[in-house]
Amino acid sequence: MANLRIQVPVSRILVGLLYLLLSQLLLEPKNIFAVADDDENAATTLVGINKQGDPSVLPPPSTGDYYVGGGDDSSSEMLEQYCNTDLRTFLPPPYGNITGMVCKPIWNTFILRYLQRDDHIMTIILSAVYTSGWVGIGFSKDGMMAGSSSMVGWFNKKGHARIKQYFLQGTRQSQVIPDKGELPLTNVPPVVALYGPMIYIAFQLKFETHLARQPIILAFGARIPKHFHLTHHDDKRTIVFDFSAGSSSVLHVSSRQKKNHGILGIFGWGLILPVGAIIPRYFKHKDPLWYYLHATIQLIGFIFGIATVLLGIQLYDTLNVKNSNIDAHRGIGIFILVLSILQILAFFLRPGKDSKIRRYWNWYHHWFGRFALFFGALNIVLGMQIGYAGNDWKIGYGFLLSIILLAVIVLEALSWKKYSHKLNDPPPTFQMNPIQ
Repeated sequence: MANLRIQVPVSRILVGLLYLLLSQLLLEPKNIFAVADDDENAATTLVGINKQGDPSVLPPPSTGDYYVGGGDDSSSEMLEQYCNTDLRTFLPPPYGNITGMVCKPIWNTFILRYLQRDDHIMTIILSAVYTSGWVGIGFSKDGMMAGSSSMVGWFNKKGHARIKQYFLQGTRQSQVIPDKGELPLTNVPPVVALYGPMIYIAFQLKFETHLARQPIILAFGARIPKHFHLTHHDDKRTIVFDFSAGSSSVLHVSSRQKKNHGILGIFGWGLILPVGAIIPRYFKHKDPLWYYLHATIQLIGFIFGIATVLLGIQLYDTLNVKNSNIDAHRGIGIFILVLSILQILAFFLRPGKDSKIRRYWNWYHHWFGRFALFFGALNIVLGMQIGYAGNDWKIGYGFLLSIILLAVIVLEALSWKKYSHKLNDPPPTFQMNPIQ
């Protein structure tokens, strides 16, 4: 009882930690605009216009990213010159004579003009500095590359304008399919034009409802598509853009964040915690070494799990997009975190070996741990699917999981073999000295 009184405050601290983490996880996501690194983009093949204008109309672009709001006077003047270009001189109706379009720099030299009417028809004109290759803008349901539809424009070697819709079926170049996609294009033909140093991609979409926050994929490639098959992008970016706001901001999210989240999750729930669970099952004959190893390794794995959850919270709040797979990944992560904290509490509230409730405590500790490991592996696979992890991630985790399962099978076989030998060994015989 004395030991229990000493350890109760520690359990209360852990309960408080659980409350704080769950309160953070269950908070509404912040209303910010996210940028996440995704892969290649592409997008109805229609006519285009190729007019060479006076390069002096538009100043040379600066390097780096544009940001809406703030900035120095030179960037404001540059934006004003870009947005005040008379589109009627090189774009046909209705694109050239639409008034009241919102003009916003969104990434590098990419500038987005758009107008959303009351009948939910949106006119979009994307411009960017162009020398060769292709430029594209894609619309995604969840901020991910796979499943998105894109409009891509370019000029071939003969100077002919080309613009097509592409459907991104997956991350590989062969999965970028021309003349496919889910963009609700109107009967107004899309147009691609070259004016000065800029390429202009113009098209109209009709949505069922007023478009507000929308994940957009931006990309460009320096090589001209061959037979309408896109070459790999040279650079890309995904933003969540608010079409209903008069002004907006963008937040860049490094792909390193997602990689760190995945690496910590694999090391914590995919390696350290499974190894810590193997020790008490197969090495209890090394008493008390097995106990200290088990406690230390599981504590390290728990710390990795906490770090994984904290990075996951940051990513979830940053992306701020509705996706059933992301919500499932988040929910499973919360469930695993709760199980992990309950396992830590079990360590401090462990009854004595001779206690009547020790058997029930063992059941609870064993099964909660097994559930945590199972859902941890499931969530790692789901996370790789959501993040469209490459083959190196899948092969690496598959190899790690195979090694752990093989080790468990071998140790389990050795354990049963040792147990069967004990059953088959005859009991020791005792000889009594005859009575003299």
